[in-house]
Amino acid sequence: MKIRSMLTILMVTSLTCLNLEGCATRAVYVKTAPPAKRADVRPARPFAKAVWLAGFWRWNGNKYVWLKGKWEKSQKGFKWVPGRWKNSSRGYRWIPGHWK
Repeated sequence: MKIRSMLTILMVTSLTCLNLEGCATRAVYVKTAPPAKRADVRPARPFAKAVWLAGFWRWNGNKYVWLKGKWEKSQKGFKWVPGRWKNSSRGYRWIPGHWK
């Protein structure tokens, strides 16, 4: 029974990963720089261990679109590293935020 449960969890996790953007993304380079960051209105902290993830500009294939910041549960023993746009000779590439 334990093996069946573990296989089910593994299968669900694998299928979920296939649907998530962060699992296997290809780098997309944008020729134009993102607009200046916006100041998000940060609502009150919803619970004690909430961490603020700042909003950012996302490229949708045609233009930059602002995604608002949000509160998220902190990951014990980890610190949130915000995403950023990195400029290179190929253009601007989004480096996603992550827990480190």
